Amino acid sequence: MADAAARGLEVRVVERLAANSLEEAAQILGIQPADIVKSLVVKHKDGSFLFALIPGDRQISWPKLRALVGVNKLSLPTADVALAATGYARGTITPLGSTAAWPVYADRTITGRRISMGAGEHGYSAFVDADALTAALGAVVADISEPN
Repeated sequence: MADAAARGLEVRVVERLAANSLEEAAQILGIQPADIVKSLVVKHKDGSFLFALIPGDRQISWPKLRALVGVNKLSLPTADVALAATGYARGTITPLGSTAAWPVYADRTITGRRISMGAGEHGYSAFVDADALTAALGAVVADISEPN
């Protein structure tokens, strides 16, 4: 929340029940599955990381993201490595307040709407305007996903 405030970003954090699926999580939150955005930690071949923001009903497109970043190798790190890189456990990850300000790449399909994303702790979701979020983070907004 401190990072969001420092960026002038309005975020609403809500407590939520645990869910067993994307659809169940969306139902609990009263939104569509596409409005739940996954903050994926991606490991660069040089050992650094980046965040990829992907709608819940889509998956990361590795060829598109590699082309955009200009590398031939990117990967998802283990949960322990993601925790060390961000300070957040899987399922709670957000670029806001990460222990390092890694570059952010957002799929273009998240723009123009209010989204829900990890809030840094299990049992909570953060709601934020996607356009304000990408602007505040200096995110690269591009086509980096594909249908599940």
